[in-house]
Formats: sequence, structure tokens, C-alpha cells
Amino acid sequence: MSKMTERARTYRLPNPSTPEDLECRWSNTLRFGDKVILAGHYYNGAGKPSYYGAVYEFLTEDTGCEAEIGLREVSGVDFMDEGHALEWAMKNANN
Repeated sequence: MSKMTERARTYRLPNPSTPEDLECRWSNTLRFGDKVILAGHYYNGAGKPSYYGAVYEFLTEDTGCEAEIGLREVSGVDFMDEGHALEWAMKNANN
């Protein structure tokens, strides 16, 4: 199992999914160009970094709210807040 698959399983990230589904399940989702990025929270213990970033990409020509998207990348580090997790996702959306 790849590290990304392991992290996706740990954070319970769906793959594939839709933008609409992500928006209903996570409060920090953004449409970023042709990608959908999110910052999520996973409790790692009191005072420990607990936020992660993820990047999804559209799998079809349809880019609407019910279009199919696939998980492209999940952060390998945890962040202290959702802002830094989203910053990571923005940087990695263009790679």
C-alpha cells in the first residue's frame, strides 16, 4: 500500500468523490483552478499538529459539483492550522 493510500485511509478521504461530497463533509474546501483542495482535521493528541491537506483532480470533462474527482495527493506532514494545510495543497495542486 502506498503512503498516500495509507494517509487517505487514516484521514478517511474518499476516492473517487465529488466536489459536492467534499463540501458536505469538510468545511475547508476550495476550487483551485482545475483542482479541488481541502484542509481537514485529524486529532493527533493535545497540542500536536492535527491538520492535513489534500488535492483532488477532475477525472472527466465535467467540472460541475457532481463531477467525479480523484485523490491526487495527501500531505505527508501534519500542520498546526488549516491555513498552512491549504497553503501546502495550493503549492502541490500545480505539481
